[in-house]
Amino acid sequence: MESQEIIEKIKDILQSEHGVERVYDKDVAKALGISKESLSHFKKRGRIPLEQIVYFCAERKISINWILFGQTPKLLEEETDKYLRVSYFSKINAGAGGGAINEEAEYEFLHLDRSLIEQLYHLPIQSAKNLAALNVIGDSMEPTLQNGEIVLIDTKSQEIKKDGIFVIATTVGLFVKRISQRIDGSIELISDNKNYNSEILSSDELTNTQIVGRVIGKLGVL
Repeated sequence: MESQEIIEKIKDILQSEHGVERVYDKDVAKALGISKESLSHFKKRGRIPLEQIVYFCAERKISINWILFGQTPKLLEEETDKYLRVSYFSKINAGAGGGAINEEAEYEFLHLDRSLIEQLYHLPIQSAKNLAALNVIGDSMEPTLQNGEIVLIDTKSQEIKKDGIFVIATTVGLFVKRISQRIDGSIELISDNKNYNSEILSSDELTNTQIVGRVIGKLGVL
């Protein structure tokens, strides 16, 4: 959008705001907190005082995308809603021990296609919001999970109602294992790689153990 068009939009806003018939460049400059000469300089160069416009929009709760590109808030909301923001704990590894997922753990965001995630894993919208991601280290879950892959975890699915792959936090670290509930209340941690033996956690040991969530999928590596 041309700088003049943007200035005209700002004039329309100020017109409505102050209930006047006409708004001049000096009024725009004052609203943006710059001099009339500075605004004139921006116009001659075909540029806009972007930082000042950002604050102008923020104070009035106006979408800056509408000012700059003519994009309506509804359109922006629809486009943004196409993606899920999944917390990715990139510095936490499951499989080799160490690390823990909690409120103090550092994370970044993965932006994943919402419809794809819901179709692949049959997750309703509310469940999709409970997703987290972290790295798999080691070969104990090969061939199911490869070293370096990112697993997606449903953090609300913590009950071991049937066998499945879970991320589990123990006193010695964080692990991704296939878990089976035993009759005596203990659980069996099973590695898909047959070179690794299963481990049994007694009911007493489970008091210091937390099921972080069920692994529902993965993002592979080449």
